[in-house]
Parts: sequence; C-alpha cells; structure tokens
Amino acid sequence: MLEKEFWKKKSLLEMNNEEWESLCDGCGNCCFRKFIDGRGINERLYYTRISCNHLDLRSGKCTCYGERFKVNPECIHLTKKNVNEFDWLPETCAYRLLWEKKPLPEWHPLVCGNETLIEECEVRIKNGIHESEAGDWEDYVTSVEFTHGR
Repeated sequence: MLEKEFWKKKSLLEMNNEEWESLCDGCGNCCFRKFIDGRGINERLYYTRISCNHLDLRSGKCTCYGERFKVNPECIHLTKKNVNEFDWLPETCAYRLLWEKKPLPEWHPLVCGNETLIEECEVRIKNGIHESEAGDWEDYVTSVEFTHGR
C-alpha cells in the first residue's frame, strides 16, 4: 500500500520500488524513438512518433514490461542512479518533474486517483507507429530540440 502523497515527502532516491514504479503515468513517451544529429553547437535531438514494437499504442503500456530488458536490450532503463541523465524525458514526466523538484500535474494518476484522465490531457504521442512498420525515421519526426549546453 502506497503512503498518501509519498512523492512530496521522499526524494526519488528514498523511494522503494513500489513507489518508484507508481510514478509512471503510462504516457509511453519514453518508448518512442529519438535520434541525435549534428555535433557541438549544431547538435539536435529529434523526437519521433515511432515506438518500440512492444508498446501498446492505445494504452501507453509495455506489453512485456517484466521481461523488457531481455526482450529488448535497447529498452531504456531509468533508475534512481541515472534519472539525472534523462533530461530528454517529457516535461510532464513524473521522474523528471520530481528530479527538478517540481510538482506532479493534476492529471497524474497519483494526484487525481484516476488512471484514465491522462487520455483526456493529450499527453501521449498521437499517430504512433511501431518501429517494425516505420520507414525512414526522418519521416516521423514530431519535434526537434537543440542539445548544446545540456
């Protein structure tokens, strides 16, 4: 059983596994492919609408979550020790928000108690496509960020 508003009382490093896992809002955005082009001042991070083949595009959940690292060695392994390296996570991501000492959004399941409210907030990537169905990644770019100075 999760303690009420534990995320306000504990740092990410102090959370137990159940608390850590419950922070995920199920947007699935971390499962969408990104790529970097350029170097130095010209380096850019490209976000796409291409997802891992194991992401359920409707629910935002991994279809092999318990085995994800065995099934997909490229799966992102976000941990307490490396969360500070994932500044590319969406600005709405609970892990990023709490690392940056910001509050969770009102629609987050831990805040509102409703796991489906995220669907109404349009946080998930629209028109996602699985990696196995995609052609050139450049055709699926949704946004670009300069990375210089990160």
